[in-house]
Amino acid sequence: MPLLEGKNGIIFGVANKRSVAWAIAQAVVREGARLALTYQGERLKENVEELSAKLEKPVLLPCDVTSDSEIEAVFHKLKEEFGYVDFVVHAVAYALREDLEGPFYDTSREGYRIAQEVSSYSLTAICHHALPLMKHHGGSVVALTYLGGEKVIPHYNVMGVAKSALDMSVRYLAYDLGGHNIRVNAISAGPIRTLASAGVSGIGKMIKHHQENAPLKRNTETAEVADAALFLCSNLSRGITGEILHVDGGYSIIGMSV
Repeated sequence: MPLLEGKNGIIFGVANKRSVAWAIAQAVVREGARLALTYQGERLKENVEELSAKLEKPVLLPCDVTSDSEIEAVFHKLKEEFGYVDFVVHAVAYALREDLEGPFYDTSREGYRIAQEVSSYSLTAICHHALPLMKHHGGSVVALTYLGGEKVIPHYNVMGVAKSALDMSVRYLAYDLGGHNIRVNAISAGPIRTLASAGVSGIGKMIKHHQENAPLKRNTETAEVADAALFLCSNLSRGITGEILHVDGGYSIIGMSV
């Protein structure tokens, strides 16, 4: 039997065919899930509509994660369409390009707020609205994070601080939602060329360095992250919560390169 047969889920953050969120969408549908996808504004709507045509009748919903009313509307629609939700994937992150260049101390106050609100707080807001559709039967919440939330990655700057806040949000949410049998975990993937990572100065150099220094001597693939997310969304991970799972070829264990 497919791992997610009879399960309902939603993925926030699909942007285009190269996004990690899209790879996760393909993986969970392959394993039998009924899926909803959100898109951010009209600019990305066409991309998501084109991609969704390859899936089995997904529900498409607009959602600006900085708006509580839009998040609420998403879960109101999911209640109508699905009745309940088994898993939620948070693949949303954003920072102003100018705050990913130069020194971190030049981060603007507004840029700091935007990065935190979109990349970190949105997980808490989504969990708040997801709870009524999950609390009677449990489920799984999976966020996407990065090593820059644990250690300094040059030019990751304010996004690293936001990811650090996201990592701790995962742990606090895991504690609070555990009583409802809701697991909350995150995947820390190696650097991958996506629409989001394109805004990070020197991303090409980061990817090359990762390939040369990760124990597996190769870059992380979106399919590897998708399979890890599939595991965390499924009942196979029923005893795991509050964890940051590194899917990076072992890069995070390295203390220095030689």
